Amino acid sequence: MQSPPTRGEELLSELWAKVYNPPQDLDAIDRLCTEDFILSNPDGDVVGRVAFKEWARTFSSKIRDMRLTSLDMFTSADGTRVVSRWVVTGYNRGVLGSSPDDRPIRFSGIAVWEVRDGKLAHNWVERSAYELSRELAQPVT
Repeated sequence: MQSPPTRGEELLSELWAKVYNPPQDLDAIDRLCTEDFILSNPDGDVVGRVAFKEWARTFSSKIRDMRLTSLDMFTSADGTRVVSRWVVTGYNRGVLGSSPDDRPIRFSGIAVWEVRDGKLAHNWVERSAYELSRELAQPVT
């Protein structure tokens, strides 16, 4: 028997659905994330909701028909962390600095989220960028 989702899992499920899947609703970030939200990814830190909105807008503009699917999600015993394993699919519009050739893409990742005061406060993310960049470097067949 599966437990009901925690508050953090509910927040994250809504963020995945609204921010990373069409129709994109970047204003959901204001409801779901703290004002001082931080996204820590391999490119460095994105600090604040405004900067996160711009990052999400730019990132998603590089993937036509982007879909993020959550594969796994679980919460720490104290409820302050949510971990998710996910996959993104879509069509290349220049992701990772590649030529926008509109070929199908797929990459996966793992994210750890801090939950504070009933909102998402920090996200540490790792994604399969190396594997995707190698794939995109291959000639279109």
